[in-house]
Amino acid sequence: MKKELVVKDNALINASYNLGLVEQRLILLAIVEARESGKGINANDPLIVHAESYMNQFSVHRNTAYQALKDACEVLFERRFSYQSLSEKGNIQNHKSRWVSEIIYVEKEAIVKLIFAPAIIPLITRLEKHFTSYELKQVSQLSSPYAVRLYEILIAWRSTGKTPIIDISDFRERIGVLESEYSRLNNFKMRVLEPAIKQVSEHTDITVQVEQHKTGRTVSGFSFKFKQKPQLEVEKSVNPKRDPNTPDFFVEMTDAQRYLFANKLSEMPEMSKYSEGTESYSQFSARIADMLLQPEKFRAFYPHLKRVGFQSS
Repeated sequence: MKKELVVKDNALINASYNLGLVEQRLILLAIVEARESGKGINANDPLIVHAESYMNQFSVHRNTAYQALKDACEVLFERRFSYQSLSEKGNIQNHKSRWVSEIIYVEKEAIVKLIFAPAIIPLITRLEKHFTSYELKQVSQLSSPYAVRLYEILIAWRSTGKTPIIDISDFRERIGVLESEYSRLNNFKMRVLEPAIKQVSEHTDITVQVEQHKTGRTVSGFSFKFKQKPQLEVEKSVNPKRDPNTPDFFVEMTDAQRYLFANKLSEMPEMSKYSEGTESYSQFSARIADMLLQPEKFRAFYPHLKRVGFQSS
């Protein structure tokens, strides 16, 4: 199965910006389009995002996708982002740039054509330096722009599974909350932080815990710890509609599980068609255990496995 990979330079991951959910999704689809088509990203040639891609990736109705992309085009051109870098003399440089230099919506073709602004292009395409990469499906089920931003911020620290303490004002900027929004901490936590953590933990490949840090009696920052989910739980999180009828459905079993359930299966009348006739139950059981390593056989045996007590979660 083709994996759609998004790659962003960590300077961009750590940038302060405010994008709506549809605009974030449009940006991600454009990055994927550049990588999958082999076109790359430059300041002259537009990338094309189809409404159908938006529908399929984010599981929305056709009319919803059309309107979402049309609305995103209205505001994305005005969106800006900021980040810092070092000058040749080692001084901090504060950058501000638009996301796109041009954006076009073709209504009768249900497509968006966009050209990234020159400043953002090296941040997306400079892969030889520090970068964060992830499969687009990890954020496909996230319905909050804050959840998308939180996931991007966290996985930049995937190698350690925890972040340093992030100053609360810095974190608000990085997650995309305006100065005028959710100024009370309780409101910020209830409306932004807690729902974002809940969505990331339920619908991506990591589970998240937050710790708040105080200066005196005032909360001054947050740090996060997160763990990678087991693969089966990841599949259920990023594709909640997935079921045993999915063509590539397969659950890896431990050796102990294979032999335990193979022994149970060998005694089922329904399994007799797989027997070679002259073999003993123990021989048949051993052969079933080997067959359970094969995805196509596992899918065929799955209804019988459930009957003898196997649980895939």
